[in-house]
Amino acid sequence: MAPGSRQIIAGMAVSTSGVEVAVGSRRVRDAIELLSSMRFSISLLTVICIASVIGTVVKQNEPLNNYVNQFGPFWADVFGRVNLYTVYSAPWFLLILAFLVLSTSLCIARNLPKIIADWQQYKEGLREQSLQAFAHKGQAVVAEAPAAALQRVSDLLIAQGWRAKVQTRDHGVMLAARKGRSNKIGYLAAHSSIVLICVGGLLDGDLVVKAQMALLGKSTFAGGGLIAEVPPEHRLSVNNPTFRGNLFVPEGARAGVAVLNMPDGVVLQDLPFDVELKKFVVEYYATGMPKLFASEIVIHDRKTGSKAEHRVEVNKPAFHDGVAIYQSSFDDGGSRVKLRGLPLGLGKPFEIEGNIGGKTELVSNGPRGEEKVTLEFATLRLINVENMGGGVGARGAAGDSSGADVRKVDLVNSIESRLGAGHKAAKEKVLQNVGPSITYRLRDAAGQAREYQNYMAPVPLEGSSVFLIGVRDNPQDSFRYLRVPADENSQIDGWLRLRQALDDPGLRDQAAHRYVAIAAPADKPELVEQLTATTRRALGLFAGAEKGKAPNTLTQTLSGLQALADFMETSVPEGERLRVSEVLLRILNGSLFELLNLTREQAGLQPLKPGPEAERFMTQAVTSLSDSYFYPAPLIFQLSDFTQVQASVFQVARAPGKTLVYLGCGALILGIFMMLYVRDRRLWVWLQAAPGTSDGVTTRISTALSSTRRTLDGDAEFDRLKSALLKEHTA
Repeated sequence: MAPGSRQIIAGMAVSTSGVEVAVGSRRVRDAIELLSSMRFSISLLTVICIASVIGTVVKQNEPLNNYVNQFGPFWADVFGRVNLYTVYSAPWFLLILAFLVLSTSLCIARNLPKIIADWQQYKEGLREQSLQAFAHKGQAVVAEAPAAALQRVSDLLIAQGWRAKVQTRDHGVMLAARKGRSNKIGYLAAHSSIVLICVGGLLDGDLVVKAQMALLGKSTFAGGGLIAEVPPEHRLSVNNPTFRGNLFVPEGARAGVAVLNMPDGVVLQDLPFDVELKKFVVEYYATGMPKLFASEIVIHDRKTGSKAEHRVEVNKPAFHDGVAIYQSSFDDGGSRVKLRGLPLGLGKPFEIEGNIGGKTELVSNGPRGEEKVTLEFATLRLINVENMGGGVGARGAAGDSSGADVRKVDLVNSIESRLGAGHKAAKEKVLQNVGPSITYRLRDAAGQAREYQNYMAPVPLEGSSVFLIGVRDNPQDSFRYLRVPADENSQIDGWLRLRQALDDPGLRDQAAHRYVAIAAPADKPELVEQLTATTRRALGLFAGAEKGKAPNTLTQTLSGLQALADFMETSVPEGERLRVSEVLLRILNGSLFELLNLTREQAGLQPLKPGPEAERFMTQAVTSLSDSYFYPAPLIFQLSDFTQVQASVFQVARAPGKTLVYLGCGALILGIFMMLYVRDRRLWVWLQAAPGTSDGVTTRISTALSSTRRTLDGDAEFDRLKSALLKEHTA
């Protein structure tokens, strides 16, 4: 190949390489242009706004079961995979924030040189002929020499706050003035605020914590036990630059390790100090609702050993060593409670003690014999504010037949909630504190648990005083309540004795004979035996001591009013059921009343005399006795005494990004104010000797004004300027 050919090929190679470089440079420029464009930033802001709405509507960091119940298994799994339950710490959300910071920063960097150049320019080189093209313009000949006119115009503009620059030309003078150029600062401040706020949010979010966990080999902890026993790989250093966690401190105790909740567990954050809770203060309104809660604390510095006392209230945090301590909430700090175990069957009451948050082992007599169960002391609530207007407060919910009383506690509201607007009557809410309650769980050997809530004192309900005995199968369900009538001493003992007597065949037989002796006609002794058998049968069915045959079911032991109903349906002709049921219920109520008086005599009490009070007690007792056979536990635990220990839940945070967020908010307010209320105006004034005159004392003045936006105020301002520049000294 000839040398010339090699040169041509080499030239082609160089040319191809140059094309590749040019294409690559153009792609980089296009990418930068896209990232720094307004449409890209607005798109990112739109996505962030939508994500923020989702994070507000969907409760964040809730247990997974709550989302399954709310959305169903399929959608709960879908939403979980895209991190909708932890939106603000989701990787895609943080990535969008990072791109928004990059986009806004590039936009500022691209426009900053233009803004600086425009800031310094007065555009005094504008041609005088161009002034006629402006919307705001004016022209006149004044009886002044050009020099005097220039001096007058300059003084006038300076007095009104204009900054001006003069350019002298061969045939005249161009004066260029400017006012409101700080409008450009508003543009920079508004865009910079987005960068500051986003960077502050990234610094104060989970990004830094997750980065430390990835780089330092840290991992989340999903187990239980004491905080002191958690291994170091689940702990963050005291020098961690940013974190936000919860600190639980009981009264009289101190703590120095915060808990950071993560989607798959927790991470412990060691603090440079310990917080000691001296006293927790809570104030209530007359209705029992909390009005104020605060904590009197002592901060023990680990480095210096110094102590500092503070009072922490809501929105009034304490600060120490760069860490803010906020009053987040309050909880039980391990109160000591004494429960009274009340067997529903034959057995003696007993007492058991424990601490809230603790547990104890029990042996229960179940259908399969003796079974071991775990009693877990869950919650002690001293204040329970209920709506006593037209019923009791909105506690309890309808349940199924496996629970206790399936009616709502607030029966009036339950009924009216299912009626139309025309049926609803306006009832004034009467809020009242109904006293302490205890929540506990009974967990079987398989790990399955039910939750129970019992009130310490009786609650007035529908003209009666009743004990509310609540139960629910799942934490997300509402409690279903068994309503047990209180006796004349406001105790549950009268009802409990009657409930236990139903399981005693001897007492049932005595009650049947006593009832027959009162109810049997004296002139018909032949009915005594038949009535006695019927009474025994009614009590036996009600107590579940006889076999019944439910319709379309196998023979099984039934109890309560359901047993009587099933007996009527299977043994009595349909035409006779109404009459027989009335007789059977009258026999049941009378025999139960005699059974109640038998138990009172055994307890050394006077028999209960017939009357309105006795009738009211027995009406509620029969219903609750029937429902008690569906109560999913063989005994009831009633709160008898307690020693309360309060605890504060603090939120501790080291937030270096907070300052950036505050600066960003200030810059945003300043920028929006300046862009909306500061108008950038430019004014040009052209002065030249009036043509056709030789005395040199007349000057032609031409003026024009431009503004970033046209407003009525701008029109009025130019009219005043034009009048001052042109008319006051018109020849």
